[in-house]
Amino acid sequence: MKFYKDHYDVVIIGGALSGLSAALQLQAKGVKDILILEKHNLPGGLATSYVRGGFEIEATLHEMMSIGPKEDRLKVGAFFDEMGVDIDWLRVPEAYRFVEPSKKIDITLHAGFRKAADEIDAQYPGWGDKVYDFFLLCNTVYDSMNVLSVTPMSKLQMLKEHEQFVKTAGYTAYEVMDTFHFPDEIKDILSAYWIYVGSPLDKLPFTIYAFLYADYLRGGSYVAKNFSHEMSMKLEKKVEENGAQIEFRQEVEKILVKNGHVTGVRTKRGDVINCDYVISGAYPNKVYSQMIEPASEVPARAIKQVNGLPLSVVPVSVMMVLDGTPEELGIKDYNIFSAEDMNMSSLWENEKSIGPYKYLTSICLNLANPGCCPEGYTQFSITALPLVNAFLDVKEEDYPALKEKIGRELIAGYERMTGIVIHDKIHEVEVSTPVTISHYVGAWKGSIYGNLHSMENHAVARLQMREEDHVIEGLEFACAAGMSGNGMGPAVTNGRAAAKFVALAMEKGGAAK
Repeated sequence: MKFYKDHYDVVIIGGALSGLSAALQLQAKGVKDILILEKHNLPGGLATSYVRGGFEIEATLHEMMSIGPKEDRLKVGAFFDEMGVDIDWLRVPEAYRFVEPSKKIDITLHAGFRKAADEIDAQYPGWGDKVYDFFLLCNTVYDSMNVLSVTPMSKLQMLKEHEQFVKTAGYTAYEVMDTFHFPDEIKDILSAYWIYVGSPLDKLPFTIYAFLYADYLRGGSYVAKNFSHEMSMKLEKKVEENGAQIEFRQEVEKILVKNGHVTGVRTKRGDVINCDYVISGAYPNKVYSQMIEPASEVPARAIKQVNGLPLSVVPVSVMMVLDGTPEELGIKDYNIFSAEDMNMSSLWENEKSIGPYKYLTSICLNLANPGCCPEGYTQFSITALPLVNAFLDVKEEDYPALKEKIGRELIAGYERMTGIVIHDKIHEVEVSTPVTISHYVGAWKGSIYGNLHSMENHAVARLQMREEDHVIEGLEFACAAGMSGNGMGPAVTNGRAAAKFVALAMEKGGAAK
């Protein structure tokens, strides 16, 4: 019996969250003839865990957005529910704690627009109502984004029905924030999540900031009880139950194109697989420069496009199992953002280096998931998010020492900012860098955050430029370089969006057969 069929409707490159979500969305649209090719022996990509010294350790997920409680599911949580993917979600206890010693700021915010505004008011009396109004504006933009991403409408209709979205769309996060005349301390508190979108707030579109912030504060954030790999395994199971074929250890080397249309793929072991559509988990950078065959089928504007879009941030993390419970160690917060000073220009320049990093986020997984490790231990990580270019000149012989240096600096920075000493409590430790990411999942230059968000390139701009950016018929992208940008929630959304474009093309006759 042949390993592959003679022809598939859709081949999906990569069995990570975006690829698996794309498959589920296609199946919901009635498309059944799907092949998923994954280079590793397990699904999930970065939604995974690993084992050190007998401990299972979460590899990447800090918090999952767009889930929401059962009674008020947000879009990703609703999608999982509708598809019959039952994840055991655990609510993260707070939105975040923010520490900025130079301004004597130490505040913890919880989900809920009114609750978070009142927590700010408790430390900065008289500002709660204005902060609440700001949150409501973010929520209005959030609602508009969810509608406009799936509902075509004229500019006039958009202005009538989504006035605040239109009015704020051309401004940066800081420009909109400044219209509220917040004191610097509140402005800094409201800027804490900036690092997760990898762009300083004087350059980040307010639209992106508002969506992210409202998502976290409105529905809270969640983690999967059995680590992020629970999502991967349950998505894979459901996709296979629905009839898709998934093959592991099958790396796609080439996407075959003829006369501007996808005709199939070729695997690294030499299998030629015919199909009408390809959904790629690989970045356009890699696809257009290395994977299209023949290379002459790559339009010049595609190369120009990817060269003109700088990559966003990359994660460097020290991941630890600590001796002792969080209570014994003095750790009281799930998520802490910390910086000695929130001078955004200075922080952004610092992100271009290989450390020591000035802006850190720490995660104590036990405080959301008490069963994440055996009793008496704490699973803890500290992360910085520099720009990818900082690592491009690192020499192989210098890399082990650099990893150790980064780990020590991240720990020292956390201890300095919080006063909590952990370096003498380490039971297991691993340091992850862009090199780690590139090695294990093949991400372009180790980048997992897609392209840098800017006023010229963000979700709204990408939607408006879709036709111009779509250069090969039958090829869609479902990675962090997709329309919704980076993160595990957006990975699901990007996969769904790619699937919807394929389903629409199939309805219209699509790529040449």
